[in-house]
Amino acid sequence: MTSPSAKPARRRSPRVWITLRKIVQTVALLAAFALVIGSGRAGWSGELGSFLLQIDPLAALTSMVAGRVFFIGALWALLLLGLTLLVGRAWCGWLCPLGTLLDLFSLQRLRGKRKPPSESWRKVKYALLLLILFAALFGNLTLMVLDPVTLFERTVSSSLLPALDRGITAAETALYRFPALREFILGFDDWIRPEVLPRTPAPSRAVLLYAGIFIGIVALNIVAERFWCRYLCPLGGLLGLLSKVGLVRREVNSECKGCQLCTRACPTGTIQPEANYASDPSECTMCLECMDACPWGGVSFPARIGAAPWQEYDPSRRQALITFGAAVAGAGLLHFGKLDGENHPHRIQPPGALENDLLAKCVRCGLCVAVCPTGGLQPAIAEAGVEGFWTPVLVPRLGYCNYACNACGMVCPTEAIPPLSVEQKQLTVIGRAQIDQDRCLPWSQGIPCIVCEEMCPLPEKAITLEEVETRDTFGGILILQRPRVLHNRCIGCGVCEYKCPAENPAAIRVYSPHVVHQQGSGQGQHRGGRGDGGRNH
Repeated sequence: MTSPSAKPARRRSPRVWITLRKIVQTVALLAAFALVIGSGRAGWSGELGSFLLQIDPLAALTSMVAGRVFFIGALWALLLLGLTLLVGRAWCGWLCPLGTLLDLFSLQRLRGKRKPPSESWRKVKYALLLLILFAALFGNLTLMVLDPVTLFERTVSSSLLPALDRGITAAETALYRFPALREFILGFDDWIRPEVLPRTPAPSRAVLLYAGIFIGIVALNIVAERFWCRYLCPLGGLLGLLSKVGLVRREVNSECKGCQLCTRACPTGTIQPEANYASDPSECTMCLECMDACPWGGVSFPARIGAAPWQEYDPSRRQALITFGAAVAGAGLLHFGKLDGENHPHRIQPPGALENDLLAKCVRCGLCVAVCPTGGLQPAIAEAGVEGFWTPVLVPRLGYCNYACNACGMVCPTEAIPPLSVEQKQLTVIGRAQIDQDRCLPWSQGIPCIVCEEMCPLPEKAITLEEVETRDTFGGILILQRPRVLHNRCIGCGVCEYKCPAENPAAIRVYSPHVVHQQGSGQGQHRGGRGDGGRNH
């Protein structure tokens, strides 16, 4: 082998491919942001908003296996599978929005010359992949929170956008005090809402949670470049296994001088000097940095038919059996969490999801939360148990289910929330309202209030008013209207709870349908109430 200090035999490889990759990365990242932000906005269809997740083969496969159903949108995942069989893990190096963000925040200065973890750490992503696939067999998709596409979409929809919304709202409020700026501020606000942000600032209770997870993934770059992609990403593991038989793969030719420039340039650390600078195609993201770094032209990417050698860190039969056992045990343990979630009185799922086995189909992408115009849909924290963590639930005190809106079903990529028409959605029961007479102003304090009845959007009101004769503070006769809920009409949209003037908690609250049923067709107070059920219907 010629000395590495010898003069290169040919000119340095042109950077055209590197430039092209960065252009593609930038366009793909901006498109990913646009798809998430544009979901459910004016002029955007729900199918377009969910496209990014529909091309994710891991999301498509697991949701179909867990839900025991096929949905037509899953066919888009064949595009990414075909791309992988053709050019390996090019998705990871060229198109993945999370991977591009990790390149932007590489933290190279903080990492310095730190030695990366052992190669055996690459087993982790395959273990997570197997665990997700085996858990799907038992109808569990909890670990899909680790899918990179869902991670990206949740971060944007539930952290970045709410934080941006609050920041812009605060800035507009502060600057509006200056008369010279008011016209500009009003014009800017008319433009940005609803094209980018919701018409009214939407609440979110998971901003810090999702931001913290993303920051943690980025911070792992201090340990090793693209730590997430190397060791943790389950989608990368799936695409890596397919890349073993990919048509285009990296090869080292006789021009190689052993200078190790390619080794230092590789962002995933897959080039092996001890194996004549060969690389594992399942770990290569086709970034082409090695080809650009080589001054000798010793790296090429020809087309080859055949399977690449199996590596020590690749999945083994023993690992598969251990992971299967873990999935069985985990599904059993999570089932108890599921039961706890089923008994939660405020587990209010989106329209149609209760009958559609949402837990077995929801991949926790957060798109439904992003498109909810009132901010009522929020990721579940305690309402759905451990198994339902991060699945969508309605929190009426933050926002109600708009009677004329079906955006969540239209944008759901796995049909965990069925795509109901507006007419079907308006007939779908998601909960039942109940009045706490100890807190209701007309019932407990004799103060006139009929807000819940006025706000009920149903053509035939689900809240009726009964007139009673009472006396005011001066001893005069007062005709007071007291609200009652007609449970055979109520669909649980939550407008009444959202608008209730009582301080938290509201005097009227929406409960899961099964809770009302257990209490005897809606008779009686909710848990913690007075219990004189004959007064609350």
